[in-house]
Amino acid sequence: MKSGRVCLLLHGFTGGPYEVRPLAEHLESRGWTCKVPTLPGHDGPLRDLYHTRYEEWVLAAAAIAGELTERHGSFDLVGFSMGGLIAAYLANRFPVRRMALLNAAVHYVSPGRFVRNAVRVLRSGEIRELRSKRETPVGAVIEFAKLVRRLKPEIAKIRTPTFIAQGELDEVVHPRSAVYIASRVKGEKTMTVYPHSRHMLCFEPDATYVFRHVERFFSEGDR
Repeated sequence: MKSGRVCLLLHGFTGGPYEVRPLAEHLESRGWTCKVPTLPGHDGPLRDLYHTRYEEWVLAAAAIAGELTERHGSFDLVGFSMGGLIAAYLANRFPVRRMALLNAAVHYVSPGRFVRNAVRVLRSGEIRELRSKRETPVGAVIEFAKLVRRLKPEIAKIRTPTFIAQGELDEVVHPRSAVYIASRVKGEKTMTVYPHSRHMLCFEPDATYVFRHVERFFSEGDR
């Protein structure tokens, strides 16, 4: 078993590691070893999601959590948007030390907006690559809805210390999601609403504060 602080970061629906990489880079600069996987069906055109079931996203994340548990004993966990619900599932089954949920998709406005938000934040050189991904298969949207329905009850089982971050201007995940989570998490919890931020929290005006707050919350577990 290797020692040291380790963090698993999970991206959202139709997104990829880029959604949480700025936070991963911040944590790495502070001494964490970060794992930022790509969930099945998210490493190519969105039509690839047509053949992907929501269970595959969950099981892939669980497999990585199992590896981290075997190698490190415990780890910190970050879940962004859809990744927040998968993180809740993992926290109830693995030795997660502390967890941060960023704009977790409990109450969402429209799955199609996930793609539009990705286009907005990506650098111009990457937008061309993403254009082939913009049409989200109906089947993938159905799988996303299934995931939300199946994993939402996991929130009420959480006893892992949890930091809840929510952009007040989020146009994809309704801000009441954070209130819902905070009212149901059984363990220690802290909620912060960022007044100048929309959905892509790691790229918004409040991002620096988000990074610092997550770092501080995780560091409190060292005491």
